[in-house]
Amino acid sequence: MTSSSSREVIVEADGGSRGNPGPAGYGAVVLDPVTGETLAEAAEYIGVATNNVAEYKGLVAGLKAARALFPDCTVHVRMDSKLVVEQMSGRWKIKHPDMKPLAAEAGRVFPAGRVRYEWIPRERNKHADRLANEAMDAGKQGRQWEPSASTAALDASAARNAAAPPPSGPPGDATAGAARARAALGARSAGATGSATASGDDEGLFAAAFATEEALAASGDFEAEAAHPATAPPVAPAPGAPAPDASAPVASGASVPVVSASQGWSNGPDMGAPATFVLLRHGETALTPEKRFSGSGGSDPELSAAGLRQAEAVADALAARGTIQEIVSSPLTRCRQTAAAVAARLGLDVRVEQGLRETDFGAWEGLTFGEVRERHPEDLDAWLSSPKAAPTGGGESFATVARRVATTRDRLAAAYAGRTVLLVSHVTPIKTLVRLALGAPPESLFRMELSAASISAVAYYADGNASVRLLNDTSHLR
Repeated sequence: MTSSSSREVIVEADGGSRGNPGPAGYGAVVLDPVTGETLAEAAEYIGVATNNVAEYKGLVAGLKAARALFPDCTVHVRMDSKLVVEQMSGRWKIKHPDMKPLAAEAGRVFPAGRVRYEWIPRERNKHADRLANEAMDAGKQGRQWEPSASTAALDASAARNAAAPPPSGPPGDATAGAARARAALGARSAGATGSATASGDDEGLFAAAFATEEALAASGDFEAEAAHPATAPPVAPAPGAPAPDASAPVASGASVPVVSASQGWSNGPDMGAPATFVLLRHGETALTPEKRFSGSGGSDPELSAAGLRQAEAVADALAARGTIQEIVSSPLTRCRQTAAAVAARLGLDVRVEQGLRETDFGAWEGLTFGEVRERHPEDLDAWLSSPKAAPTGGGESFATVARRVATTRDRLAAAYAGRTVLLVSHVTPIKTLVRLALGAPPESLFRMELSAASISAVAYYADGNASVRLLNDTSHLR
């Protein structure tokens, strides 16, 4: 059984006093570092106290909430109190008599070395700040804060959305894409048929393949509306079959729905920390905006100027999350360049893995979908109809790629059990990992959007089950 000591959670905490000293309260939230999912909240009105006392009490509450969820985890604490962060990091001395016992209590929750501290601006600590204010509001009314009354997560999300500029990322990660998909679905239900448009680089085949699926061409996202059952048990896979997790929702361009501390995996058997694959598609190349097939049998293009900017943006985002422990990359240049940008930012090495390379598209390399249709119509029809059909000229079929990717997945999951690993790869391998995790049929590859430099995530548990945590997150590019 794998220990859960490799699992990391984020604790954000805050405290406030209306008068300093005055009526005071604290708030703390435990977050999943990969998805941003709220795992637990804590808040309390503590009577008359100073800001610093309330902040320390919030820290203690957040650490205890994390320990209650995952006793052997490591914790990344983020607070906007410079005093608390510097004192708990050991860089500033603790002189105030009210602070010393609270700091000592915080230090006893987890062993030394399992907690690291980071100062963040107040505007990035809105969730915990809102909880502290809810606690103080409750105290003013002569009662204590109750979890059922919390709106902190919603308020924090609304604040982030209000501050975010309009989407400017690659096609398919804006709401217009979802609207087009819904319109296409409506047209199909009415008996209409339509053709598909390829949507970029090595992804051109997926959007294009909707030509055989009537009007299901999706150059945008499908909106996922899936609830997370509170106590759904893991689904045992059939021998030799990919292991689905029926309880895991999939969201395109967003994190999974909020699950409270009493829901989901916390009620199931202790499988230990999963091997978590953070799946990063490489940045754009010159072929991406031209929507050309670009696999492992072609020219091996470099990142374009836009792709290099995307690589730096995703490096910043992953550095802010602070959870990546290893980096593994496809051998192709565009992936190695993307991986190198992240590795330089995180101070990690990059391991090259041949199994993460893109499909070999044979004679179709460098062509648009329309050009393939003109030159090799029969081969294209066969390829769209069967995962066993290969592109013209001896390329790889989807079935061949799936076997390669599954073998690579199993080897990496065993090698990195309990760790969070960044896999820098391509459209086909990433979509295949998601498809296998869901136990979905091969044609599901044509129903996923995957933008350049997007982030997805899949967790692999010791019992063989998998959980899709994130799909096509492009928020860092906006």
